[in-house]
Amino acid sequence: FQNFNLLPRTSAIEQVELPDLYMGRLTRRERRERALMLLTRVGLGGRGTHKPSELSGGQQQRVAIARALMNEPPALFADEPTGNLDPQTADNIVSLLKQISLTGTAVVMSTHNIPMLDKYPGIVYECNDGTIKDVTEQFNRMSVLTEEND
Repeated sequence: FQNFNLLPRTSAIEQVELPDLYMGRLTRRERRERALMLLTRVGLGGRGTHKPSELSGGQQQRVAIARALMNEPPALFADEPTGNLDPQTADNIVSLLKQISLTGTAVVMSTHNIPMLDKYPGIVYECNDGTIKDVTEQFNRMSVLTEEND
């Protein structure tokens, strides 16, 4: 079971503020404004006061993504971000990760959801028997063939 490591008695906005509490880059006001902006960016601007138990799995995932973006990382690593989500919510999460990648933050995602890669293509590596292989070209050819057959 994978969870989002949200603190049970902490509101969504406080969850997002946590990384800067440790880094101490921002004033309290700046930290709150940035956290609210990030929650809005992930579609949860109106849920800042909600605790994890008051949020769906997809909403909790988006709080975790907003928290990960708080300190403007150069890269975001997502391990099976759609693993426990329904198909619509999974699509929303991957769409959000794609949007994040377009803003300059590299997104590295592990997944077993190969059909999802048809909708959100990128550089694809396959891990098999302890080796990592670039299969981007092979995958893109399969994607084109699938489109031609539709």
